[in-house]
Amino acid sequence: MEENKNKNIRNFGLTTASIKNRNTVVLLTIVLAFYGLFTYINLPKESFPDIKIPNIFIKTIYPGNPPVDMENLITRPLEKEIKTIKGVNKFTSTSSQDNSDIVVEFKSDYDIKKALQDVKDAVDAAKSEMPDDLDMDPIVKELDASEFPIVSINLSGDFSMEELRIISDDIKDEIEAVPQISKVEVKGLNDRQININIDKGKMKANNISFKSIEDAINFENKSISGGDLVSNYTRRSVRVDGEFKSIDEMNDIIIKHEKGNIVYLRDIIEDGKVKDGYVDPLTFARLNRHNVVSLSVVKKSGENLIAATENIKELLESSRRTGLIPSNMHIEITNDMSDQVKNQVNNLENSIIMGMIFVIIVLFFFLGLRNSLFVGFAIPMSMLISFVVLGIMGYTVNMMTLFGLVLALGMLVDNAIVVVENIYRFIDRGYDTFEATRQAVGEIAWPIIASTATTLAAFLPLIFWPGMMGSFMGLLPITLIIVLTSSLFVALVIVPTFVVIILKKGNNETQPELKKVIKILIAMAVIWALGFFANVMWLANFTMFMALLLVANYLFLYKWSERFQAKFLVWLENYYLKVLNWALKGNMPRYLLGGGFILLIATFIFFGNSGSKILFFPENQPRYLNVTMKLPIGTDIDSTNIFADYIDKKVNRIIEKDSAILKSVLTIVGRGAVGEREQTFGNSPEKALITITFIDFDKRGEHRSSVEIMQELSDSLVGKYPGIQISVEKNKMGPPTGKPINIEIEGKEYNQLIHYTDSVMAFLENIAVPGVEGLKRDLDNGKPELIVHVDREKARRYGLSTAQIAMALRTSLFGKDISDFKDGEDKYPIRLRYSREYRDNISALLNQNITFRNNQGKMLEIPMSSVATIQYSNTYGSVNRKDMKRVITIYSNILEGYNANVINAQLRKLLVNFNLPEGYSISF
Repeated sequence: MEENKNKNIRNFGLTTASIKNRNTVVLLTIVLAFYGLFTYINLPKESFPDIKIPNIFIKTIYPGNPPVDMENLITRPLEKEIKTIKGVNKFTSTSSQDNSDIVVEFKSDYDIKKALQDVKDAVDAAKSEMPDDLDMDPIVKELDASEFPIVSINLSGDFSMEELRIISDDIKDEIEAVPQISKVEVKGLNDRQININIDKGKMKANNISFKSIEDAINFENKSISGGDLVSNYTRRSVRVDGEFKSIDEMNDIIIKHEKGNIVYLRDIIEDGKVKDGYVDPLTFARLNRHNVVSLSVVKKSGENLIAATENIKELLESSRRTGLIPSNMHIEITNDMSDQVKNQVNNLENSIIMGMIFVIIVLFFFLGLRNSLFVGFAIPMSMLISFVVLGIMGYTVNMMTLFGLVLALGMLVDNAIVVVENIYRFIDRGYDTFEATRQAVGEIAWPIIASTATTLAAFLPLIFWPGMMGSFMGLLPITLIIVLTSSLFVALVIVPTFVVIILKKGNNETQPELKKVIKILIAMAVIWALGFFANVMWLANFTMFMALLLVANYLFLYKWSERFQAKFLVWLENYYLKVLNWALKGNMPRYLLGGGFILLIATFIFFGNSGSKILFFPENQPRYLNVTMKLPIGTDIDSTNIFADYIDKKVNRIIEKDSAILKSVLTIVGRGAVGEREQTFGNSPEKALITITFIDFDKRGEHRSSVEIMQELSDSLVGKYPGIQISVEKNKMGPPTGKPINIEIEGKEYNQLIHYTDSVMAFLENIAVPGVEGLKRDLDNGKPELIVHVDREKARRYGLSTAQIAMALRTSLFGKDISDFKDGEDKYPIRLRYSREYRDNISALLNQNITFRNNQGKMLEIPMSSVATIQYSNTYGSVNRKDMKRVITIYSNILEGYNANVINAQLRKLLVNFNLPEGYSISF
């Protein structure tokens, strides 16, 4: 026997060192367990991975220029310099009225700080080719895809607009002071503005120009330091304090004093007083049909979403107690993404507990209770070590890491099972526990390392997946590699150590003793109480289950497991031996191997020809639905609000019977009415968004599914209103990837490009491919425009310039911020323009007098209509470009139940023979 023991002794150094230094390993295990638990509690938790795609945004404002001029004067010079930057993946631009927006996307591995600096250098280089009269330099900033609203706070009650503004501003400031919060966007409330609304008739009667009013206000609203005065050995600062302390002070400002006639500001303005008001409406918000002020809270990248939301809720409660928020103000929280993250985290915890339970139950019958606990211990220990590594690497707990952890759950115990089983095999051969453990692990260490390595190799290529999808999906293989490597460490280091400590030679598992059972139950009761009163319910529940298992083992499970191992397991091993002998007899191995290979090839052929649908993420039951509306460009926000209110009523009638599963219906009109994880640039008075939020899926009971509600909404709204684009979308799973159908048509001449785009749309619409919600294009070419043509010869005869005429028209219609009114720590613009009565009257605008002094110092008044004419026209809403080429995109959503890959393949096939002239192309 001893001679056999000494033959072929194998040794794995790491395991041998571990079992020789058992106290060190136990201490290491305790430290890793507590540190892993601490790390898990403090790891940032969010819905989606922190995607680091270096995207840089450039915004340039040049008032008074239509889209085509913005393209030529601003966008093209910037793109010319951007093209020279190394590492750029692609860049897209949108030139619209007064605005040029460019998004530069770098390769995923490019350093974001260097990308930002490179773009700033390119913008500086392009300034020499841009207009000299730009009011401000282009704005260059980073676009962070991981910054998105995590919760909406809706305020309502019997309050005036000014009271709501003050309260919402105070709440906004408090929330933005929370460390995890990036910014708060206010919707449904317009910014405060001091309005000087000019009465055109009174202004004309007093021969006063806009310039005179601007100078009078600006020169009076000043605080200027006069220096220091030394008197009686004391130095005093001298300051002229002339800033307005109240709005009423402005009414008494003298605008004109000529020949004894004094004209005050109150003499030429609407209602004789300056008004404390608001900018023209840019946004409206309603919650469940009631007007609200909605605050969308945006989290910083990489911060803990759950902690951020809890801090916000605590802040709101404390603000209510301190009186910052009035007691009669109603606050409703919607679109709380922390609920989803909490559910995901709870599911992970439950999966770990259930995994341990099932592993222990299964292994209990094969190995006995003690051995099953050895193996089950590998699950939480591997997870805790993984959290330590994830924390060190700076990762967060999100959908992909949670998915990776759950996916790895079933593979964690493989190595531990092999180790424990082989140790018992050596113990049965007569070895003491230490020697059995050393040789058993030494025999199978490299095979299980190789086995784990082959599993990891299957996931390794996913780490190098490029682009946005790669950044999103890359966390899955990284998490799996970390967890499986941790399980290998547990199996080779920790499990053998605890086996040596707990097992003694000949210490076979016997019938449990009542005294030992009672002692263990008392210890478990203490652990259960700690978990219960500390609100760590997973610990309390797991301890309770283990206590029940211990009692059941004492009463009957031990006898069951003995019978299972003595009878069923012996029969199963004998049956397996028969099958194995049959498989290895004669030519049978060749037949089985050949048949398996043929089956593999047949499977690939079947899959390729079956037209199987491929999805990156499974179809989900929507947590919320977005109904987006886009009216014709140029639509006033008041008209959009009326139509959105009509659709809001219709939506509420459709979902009325499903009120039991609804959380809220939030309507946003104008600024902020953008879809999920979409960037918003500027104002959008022609857009509206209705968000329908449902309760959690497991609480919906027998009510119809949200997919069915989505289908009914789509059937009732999409394509029912000519000229208005309506779509119904559910919340997206996975990274932001744009519309399911995205067809880009590139070309040079814009009118021809529009013609070919319309031809493609008409071609596809006539075929009517099933599953396409409705084709739309991202270009509006019917924006109403009023062009003012200046007769330069006439104007110069009077001593007028085109700039003077344009500025007079701009000030009377759009207005001009001529100074600021300070109220406490805040300041608000003082805006000069015509009153509404004259601003919306074309005749009044054109017949206004331009008052000025000519070269001889004589005051002249020239009617604008004498030197200018008007022309009604339409223009493009925007000019879109991609990599310096003009492009128009045809896009659409996919109806529920259809597959985007299948439909795109059909569209590609249809457009293969759709011929376009040279210089124009179609791409998907």
